[in-house]
Amino acid sequence: MTDKSASMFVYVIYIRTTPEALWHALTDAEFTRSYWFGVSQQCDWTPGAPWRLVRANGEVADSGEILECEPGRRAVIKWRNEFRADLREEGHGRCTIVLEPEGEVVKLTITHEMDLPRSELIKAVSGGWPRILSNLKSLLETGSLAFTPTVI
Repeated sequence: MTDKSASMFVYVIYIRTTPEALWHALTDAEFTRSYWFGVSQQCDWTPGAPWRLVRANGEVADSGEILECEPGRRAVIKWRNEFRADLREEGHGRCTIVLEPEGEVVKLTITHEMDLPRSELIKAVSGGWPRILSNLKSLLETGSLAFTPTVI
């Protein structure tokens, strides 16, 4: 996605954990549900595999495909929102997840991109990712969530 009119959101967070533990937390369906407000990822994390975010009631919130996957290091997801018509109409974007060990912490970078200017999906994820990743960081480092568990 090199179009200068594209929309992009980048979020970086440092988490005191190992790359292996962080990868597990990011990709395990049950663990994901614990910090992602009741939503779990359904995927086998291999290139070409379908990917879905599924709410507790079984509704698919987002869907896509794994474009690249290096367990413990990096994943690229073709991503489309499914529950809001205006966001679904924007089509697929990309979410790149990168883990980089730095001593006793892991630098986690999430880059979400759409090939449209002023994407509403990018606006939506820019509010969601910080809350989700704050919960993840808090859970891994302290055993409790930063935000009250709510099912979305």
